[in-house]
Amino acid sequence: MCQLLGMNSSKPAALGFSFGGFAQRGGRTGEHKDGWGIAYHDPDRCHLITDQLASSDSPLARQVSQAPQRSRNVLAHIRKATQGLPSPDNSHPFTRLLWGRTWSFAHNGNLEAFHPLLDGAFRSIGQTDSERAFCFLLTRLQARFPARAPGRADLFAAIADIAASVARYGSFNFLLSDGEVFFAHCSTHLHYVVREYPFRRAHLIDCNVAINFGQHNHLDDRMSVIATTPLTTGEAWHAFAPGELKMFAHGAPCAVGDAAATAPACMGLAISY
Repeated sequence: MCQLLGMNSSKPAALGFSFGGFAQRGGRTGEHKDGWGIAYHDPDRCHLITDQLASSDSPLARQVSQAPQRSRNVLAHIRKATQGLPSPDNSHPFTRLLWGRTWSFAHNGNLEAFHPLLDGAFRSIGQTDSERAFCFLLTRLQARFPARAPGRADLFAAIADIAASVARYGSFNFLLSDGEVFFAHCSTHLHYVVREYPFRRAHLIDCNVAINFGQHNHLDDRMSVIATTPLTTGEAWHAFAPGELKMFAHGAPCAVGDAAATAPACMGLAISY
């Protein structure tokens, strides 16, 4: 199976510490050698970086770890190919435009015999079940809400319904964001941690690197990090329930009604997570 990493932050933040440990799972501490990618959302666009090299050996992955872009929403993926050869077209995350915003998506799992009819605006470029699932999800969302994006409660309900229909074909762990709000769905394994005051000291599981977040962040910084399995010791990681969809906004998991609230004004930058 592939590995997922995501971040939703109250302020633009750098994910270098977490990504540095995560990248080791792409060939050194894990078997996921078939490419990797990362998507950063900013207010105007989504920046996508993909590479078909193993992330533990990739110079580009080292660059991302050492000098990551700052963003409030980030998706990353390391791949173990199940459908489709290692290639740029088959590397996650995938991105598409819907309702005037760029959506990014990454999937961990395998969907057997999943070949939906994609006759609308969203078509697959590569050969993966993951990209087909993403295009299917957006096709169904556009069909339900053709004119404009719905409110957060209706959007959450629609994504949960579509995800359940896709998950009947196999395991469907995924991360999804439009740059404003972040969704994470679990079929088998997914975990999250909220990093906020009082900040803790954490040690990466996949390499001998530690950080004291209290020395690098402001009192009002807050971020949720989502990963297939926990990345660190010293922090309280929480497991998703199978079949669960969570929504994150402003750096924390939120109730459906809370996600529509206006984001707090943020003048500073979170330093590193």
